[in-house]
Amino acid sequence: MRVLLSTIGSLGDVQPLVALAVELRSLGHDVRLCVPPDFRGWIESLGMPVTPLGPEVRATAKAPRAMSPPTPEQLREAIAGSLATQFATIAEAADGCNVMVGATALQVAAPSIAERIGIPYVFVAYSPTVLPSRHHAPPVLTALGESPADPIVDYSELWAKDAQRWNDTWGASLNTHRAALDLMPVSDVRRYVLTDRPWLAADPILTPWPDPDDRSVVQAGAWILPDTRALSGALEAFLDAGEPPIFFGFGSGRAPTGLGEGLIAAARAVGRRAIVSRGWADLSLPEDARDALAIGEVNYRVLFPRIAAIVHHGGAGTATAAALAGVPQVVIPQIYDQHYMAQRCQHLGIGAAHAPGTPTAASLTRALEKIMTPETVARARSIASKMTGDCARTAAEELVALATGTSHRSRRQESQP
Repeated sequence: MRVLLSTIGSLGDVQPLVALAVELRSLGHDVRLCVPPDFRGWIESLGMPVTPLGPEVRATAKAPRAMSPPTPEQLREAIAGSLATQFATIAEAADGCNVMVGATALQVAAPSIAERIGIPYVFVAYSPTVLPSRHHAPPVLTALGESPADPIVDYSELWAKDAQRWNDTWGASLNTHRAALDLMPVSDVRRYVLTDRPWLAADPILTPWPDPDDRSVVQAGAWILPDTRALSGALEAFLDAGEPPIFFGFGSGRAPTGLGEGLIAAARAVGRRAIVSRGWADLSLPEDARDALAIGEVNYRVLFPRIAAIVHHGGAGTATAAALAGVPQVVIPQIYDQHYMAQRCQHLGIGAAHAPGTPTAASLTRALEKIMTPETVARARSIASKMTGDCARTAAEELVALATGTSHRSRRQESQP
């Protein structure tokens, strides 16, 4: 069997698919990945072919944020260009495949391609907030000038507006491409892209699907790529030289501007040293920061259990790694589902949700003081003991069963005229 795994996004979007790919290969199946070109060399070094999709995404981590949301004309041009690239590139990658998995909602073309060639399609979300539910708000689209919604009992109205925005944003261009493929138009773009039975690749303790009576969402557990890398000698020496430090990192996304000395000052204020992950934003340390160490990419599964507290952006992968390590965390959300993750960590009592934007030394100090207590540490360890861990193998087996069975409905039947 040949499987196509496709996504548009940063490392946090790609890595779970690579974890799934590794398990599929161990089951004897052929796997292709369609991902941004940033990850081509790494994935091909693992022996899996890659079809690059779209432009490199690394540059966006350093690019300044737009001062204002895009104009309607700019948005239309961006959408038309993105869809044209998706339809051409994903169709090429899907040739000869028996099943397709798409992650991230930006892949609007993927299910149409699967429908056209007549293979099952699975949409995967890494956070519950990506999928409609009256129990939580839609993801925050910062690029469009949005801010997190105020807490309410029922978010159905916000999701109705979100569905209309999907139609207004993608509908015309998507249906033009579908017509060229001799496919019927869809009237509910969001439902079509997310499908009637999406998978939620997230830990059921950390980020559960909120409605236990809703069986339409498959909680597939977190997909964690095996990592056997040892820590560098310099990092080992730093860890051994004192008490567990504070970890600061913003992954492959943007970091708040103007962090500078604030990170180090906050760690010092709570009597700890600091480890700062440079990330794609290329964070740096003050020249006199002898009690701090800047590092590159590292094995979180080995490092995090030796850390006192973790300050990060709220990416699902980082939050899951921190939670599995049983370490308290401060989440500074910037975009999309990170706001949900921040609130989830706070709700569980394993961390604090920092206000979005650029933190100060004082605000970080307050957040660290809040979580570096015996109660929060004990709670973080308790939650870690209940988490499932890596479920990529089970997901791979379920995907094979789906692709080789007869239980799925044709995507062509699910199209809405």
